[in-house]
Amino acid sequence: MSNPTGALDENKLHEFMGKMVGDLGAASSGVLVIIGQKLGLYRALSEHGPLSAENLAERTATAPRYVQEWLSNQAASGYVEYDAENSQFYMTQEKAAVFADEESPFYMGGGFYSIASLFADEPKITNAFRTGEGVSWGAHDSCLFCGVAKFFKPTYKMNLIQSWIPALDGVQEKLQKGGRVADVGCGYGHSTMLMAETFPNSQFFGFDFHQPSIDHAKLLAREKGLTNVTFVTAKAKEFPGESYDLVTFFDCLHDMGDPAGAARHVHGKLHKDGAWMIVEPFSHDSLEANLNPVGRVYYAFSTTVCTPSSLSQEVGLALGAQAGEKRLREVVTSGGFTRFRRAAETPFNMILEARH
Repeated sequence: MSNPTGALDENKLHEFMGKMVGDLGAASSGVLVIIGQKLGLYRALSEHGPLSAENLAERTATAPRYVQEWLSNQAASGYVEYDAENSQFYMTQEKAAVFADEESPFYMGGGFYSIASLFADEPKITNAFRTGEGVSWGAHDSCLFCGVAKFFKPTYKMNLIQSWIPALDGVQEKLQKGGRVADVGCGYGHSTMLMAETFPNSQFFGFDFHQPSIDHAKLLAREKGLTNVTFVTAKAKEFPGESYDLVTFFDCLHDMGDPAGAARHVHGKLHKDGAWMIVEPFSHDSLEANLNPVGRVYYAFSTTVCTPSSLSQEVGLALGAQAGEKRLREVVTSGGFTRFRRAAETPFNMILEARH
C-alpha cells in the first residue's frame, strides 16, 4: 500500500536503490557472460587458473585490454575470484560447474542466451502489449532456441534418468524391455536423445512444430550415431503414431495455444496402460506464493515468450509458465485423463503423471 501521508522514507528508498544497483549490475553483466562462454574465457580460466589478464588473453587468442575489463566485471559480480596480491584471477570448482562446463548438471550459461533474445525481441513484445496479439515461437531471435536447449539440458541430464522416469509407475521397466515413446515439443532433442541412449531397446520419436529445431535435432542424433530415435516436424495436436507406452512434454504444455486439445490427442495416442509425463515449471497455485526469485524468472519468460506463443496459436488459452498444478490438472483431465498426480519435483520443475 502507498504511504498515506505522502512522506518519503529515505531508509526504504536507499534500500530499494541498493536493490536496483544489484539488478542493473546483473542485467548489464549478462552480455559479458555470453562473451565469456563464446570465447572460452571461463573454460580456460577454470582449467589453467590462476591467471593474469595477459595470460588468459594469450590462452584464448583475445585482446588483453578487453580481457582485463571482462575479468574485473566478473570479479565484481562474484563470478570469478581475484587474488590481489598476485594480480591473478581464478574460479572455484563450484563456479566452474555453473559457467565453464556445459556438460555439468549445474551449468546455467544457457539462460543468458535466452535473455539476450528477450532484448532483441522487445519491439515485438511491446507491440503485442498494444495489440493483444501473440508472438510465435519461431518469430523470436535465434538466441532463444539455443539458449533454451542449453538451459534445460543440464536439468534433464541430472534428473530425467535418475529420478523422473523412475518416479513413474512401471515406466522404467517397460523402457528397459522395449517400448515406444513420443517426446512432444522436443526442441533440439536433448531429452529425446538422453532417453534413447539410456534405453536402447526402445524406440523414441521426437516431435516439434519448429522446423529449424527438428533439423538441428536430426543433426545431433546423426553425430551421436543413434539408430533408435526419429525426429519429425509435427504439432502437439497432430503428432503421428499410436499405442505409445510413454508420451513426454518437457516445459512446453503451457506454451501451447490449445493444451486441452493436445491432452485429448495424447489420450488417443497413448496405450491404455501408458503414461503421460508432463514436466512444467515449478509453481504454486496462487500468485502470492510465486513471488520469489524462481517465480521472478519464470514470470519474465512467461510474459515475453510463453504467453505470446500461446496467444499466437488457435484457442490461445495462455496458461503461462506459472499456471500451477491445479490449473494444469483441469487442462489434462479435460482431455479425458482420469488419473493425475505429481510424481516428483525440483526447485525448478514439477513432474506430473497422467493416465487413462
